[in-house]
Amino acid sequence: QRIEKVFGRVQALWKPIATEEAFEIIRRRLFSPIRNLSERDEVCRAFADSYIQHKEKLPSETQESRYYERLIQAYPIHPEVFDRLYEDWSTIEGFQKTRGVLKLMAHIILRLWKENNQDLMILPSSFPLNDSLARTELVNYLPNGWDAVIERDIDGDRAETTELENSEPRFGQFHAAKRVARTIFLATSPSSHNLQRTRKGIDFARILLGCLQPRQNPAVYQDALGRLADKLHYLSSNGESSAVNTQFWFDTRTNLRREMEDRKRRFDEKTEVRKKIEEVIKRAFSSVQSFDGVHTFVPHNDVPDDSLLRLVILPLDTTYQKGSSHRVESVIQEYLSKNGSRPRQRQNRLLFMAAEQSIVDRLREATRRLLAWESIVEDVRSGNLNLDQFQFKQAERELNSSKQVLPQVARECFKWLLCPSQEDPHERMTIEAHPLNTTSGTIPSEVDRVCKENELIIEVWSPIHLRSQLKMYYWKNGKTSVRAADYWEDSLKYLYFPRLRKRGTFDEVLSKGSASRDFFATAQGYTEGKYDGFLFGEGSILINDTLLLIEPEAAKQYANSMNKPIEVVPPDRESTSSGDAGTQKDQPTSHTSDVIITPIPREKSPARSFRGSVEVNAALAKSKLNTIAEEVIALLASDPNAKVRITLEIDAEFPQGASDTIKRAVSENAQNLKFNHHEWE
Repeated sequence: QRIEKVFGRVQALWKPIATEEAFEIIRRRLFSPIRNLSERDEVCRAFADSYIQHKEKLPSETQESRYYERLIQAYPIHPEVFDRLYEDWSTIEGFQKTRGVLKLMAHIILRLWKENNQDLMILPSSFPLNDSLARTELVNYLPNGWDAVIERDIDGDRAETTELENSEPRFGQFHAAKRVARTIFLATSPSSHNLQRTRKGIDFARILLGCLQPRQNPAVYQDALGRLADKLHYLSSNGESSAVNTQFWFDTRTNLRREMEDRKRRFDEKTEVRKKIEEVIKRAFSSVQSFDGVHTFVPHNDVPDDSLLRLVILPLDTTYQKGSSHRVESVIQEYLSKNGSRPRQRQNRLLFMAAEQSIVDRLREATRRLLAWESIVEDVRSGNLNLDQFQFKQAERELNSSKQVLPQVARECFKWLLCPSQEDPHERMTIEAHPLNTTSGTIPSEVDRVCKENELIIEVWSPIHLRSQLKMYYWKNGKTSVRAADYWEDSLKYLYFPRLRKRGTFDEVLSKGSASRDFFATAQGYTEGKYDGFLFGEGSILINDTLLLIEPEAAKQYANSMNKPIEVVPPDRESTSSGDAGTQKDQPTSHTSDVIITPIPREKSPARSFRGSVEVNAALAKSKLNTIAEEVIALLASDPNAKVRITLEIDAEFPQGASDTIKRAVSENAQNLKFNHHEWE
């Protein structure tokens, strides 16, 4: 019984101490008694208030009143330090909860005291891992390889965190990058001692708890974490760095970023990088409604010179920066003046998109990153690169992330819609730059919105604006009429004309304006001082290439002249000689009077048929026939009662004879297309 009691007492003495008990033991062993309790309470209250202020970003336990008591008990060491040492590091075989913690904290405190550290409490982020003694004390409990991790990624003169803080003053002011990395290391490195154990990470709320001090902004640590997640070689995660539940941890195995960084340099900027960016831009602008064609990174000879509206996306070496547009102006001028070796005629049908100069490098970097991850995943799948399951999932996750990031960066980069314009024919061309909103909507909707709000492209136009244009440029110097087709063609050519969406927009203006006498009269031609098919305020006009637009005042005068009274003088009647009384008939003797006859306007009978023929240049047949179908046949067929019959007649002559190949192919095609008649002579 006595022996049993002895062994019972020994067993009770080896009972592990609780975490709260360790607070007092460590403090009593390593610090002198606190003389000013009010200062201690003030510091702990400041921490507690800061945690309440940012409660949505921190662990829920920090909102309990008990956490303030824990701060008091652990001061000047933060309770999170003890939680990590007693919950995580105590799982390592050989780590002693009391002696091990005492020895480690002694090194940490000595180093902080020598460096005159100004932290209000000793946090996990306060651990000076660049100190050889403190680092050795920690690394001794871990597997081989952690020295390289600390020196490369976490803490040291050549660490990535040091480089980031030197380049970003807002991080360097608080040593935010080092603090984040130290906190992650202290919480996650112990799990590497047992490779069979499930990897344990730490989320942003716990990272922030290990870094944040009173009167600091949590955003600086969140931004630092995002930058480190993209930069460090040994930091891994199981999701997006911005996601709330994403876990982060350090490992002695690289996270494939080093492989990715090496591969980024393999891709040529003028070939692979440019091609990938072009693919992304084409997809982004593919459904823009305001334009009939979008041309990405093409030279001026590949942009057709026709009546269709076209958006030209300028190459990456032609960027735009607000306040400096000399380079982009010269490039746009070249597109407007040239169409290959020929001069461009229809300059007013082109608008341009340019990249923001300050974002181009970021776009190229995001593209290289995507190409690198694609090559890694492809090599793993083809067996050219051996990775374990975890690393392969990491590569796939990074690839998916890069695929999402690149379109976003491309949208931020290509944000300038450039519109060449002129105030009048005598002024030089200027560039109007309109920025797209890169945070809302889609690229097509934003392009359409900017074009509509700034009237860069006009979908609906008023006849009053057409009248103003006609007065300004055509109805002057004694000229009172102009062909509608001439105005339309000029609006395609000259930058000082409004840019109408399509020919249908112009035809709609003509139809509206012809129904009133305020804007213009119309006629189908002018022959020997007479307007053929003159209409003024009657509407229902026939819109074709011969249609004339007549100035309203001149039209009124012409209309009055058509209805002017006509004087008719009947011939004098023959009278017989008064001497021949036997045969003379009694006639009243009177003077001949004038008879005024006013013509009565006859009602016009409606046209009941239309017949037309036109010669088409064989080289332009495709586009010309398409135009005829849209602008003539479609109008005729718009009347539901109309019966429209179309006969296409082809007459081809071969002075030297047609080849057998052409004869055979044409005959077969004509038969397949069900020609009513086709023969060779």
